[in-house]
Amino acid sequence: MEQSMTIYPAIDLRKGRCVRLFQGKADQETVYFENPAEPAKSWLEAGASHLHVVDLDGAFDGSSANLDAVRSILQVKGLKVQLGGGMRSEEAIESALSLGLNRVIIGTRACSEPEWVGGLIQKFGAEKIVVGIDAKDGMVATKGWVETSQTEAIELAQQLESLGVRWIIHTDVATDGAMKGPNLTAQKQMAEAVPQCQVIASGGVTRESDIDDLNNLAQQFPNMEGVIVGKALYEGTVSLKNLCV
Repeated sequence: MEQSMTIYPAIDLRKGRCVRLFQGKADQETVYFENPAEPAKSWLEAGASHLHVVDLDGAFDGSSANLDAVRSILQVKGLKVQLGGGMRSEEAIESALSLGLNRVIIGTRACSEPEWVGGLIQKFGAEKIVVGIDAKDGMVATKGWVETSQTEAIELAQQLESLGVRWIIHTDVATDGAMKGPNLTAQKQMAEAVPQCQVIASGGVTRESDIDDLNNLAQQFPNMEGVIVGKALYEGTVSLKNLCV
């Protein structure tokens, strides 16, 4: 399979373990690994170069709660790791980057205070800051997807692009963990709306043909840089070895 997009295997952390939630719901949790370094090693061995890590406790509660688990993942050498969840203060971001992370992901506060993100870009550099835009029916969802704002996802993305943001993760909440395929229309609209940003698509990848579909979009919109794959890897419906040849 010809591969142009970066594949980001997802590791979601809750209480130090690797889990997956269905559509972000805290009461619909599956535990896959007690030790999150284990999937990190297996994705590296399968050919991954990047990892997407989310501190779910941080996303729900607003402060990082899984830094020991993050440290154990970072001990698996050879992976570039981006971390999101609870990144709502400059101190949290500074302390996360000091661990050796490649990038940190800002979500909730980017929606309420886009200008704050512009300041982070000036301080840490555009390559270190990713904004996660999670959308429900085109509107931004915040606080671990518990709340839906009155802000349109594309409108927020364009505002952030004008403030210097160059990396956006665009998640379609309805498809996340549902194993029904990605929302290609929404991903296309986002890539088209922010040509100066590298867009990482997230949500819904179920089979390898879904990655083919996103790759085809990336031929049309080269700023579609990557795709996050979570549950499909853990359930075995997508083989990373096939994707990273």
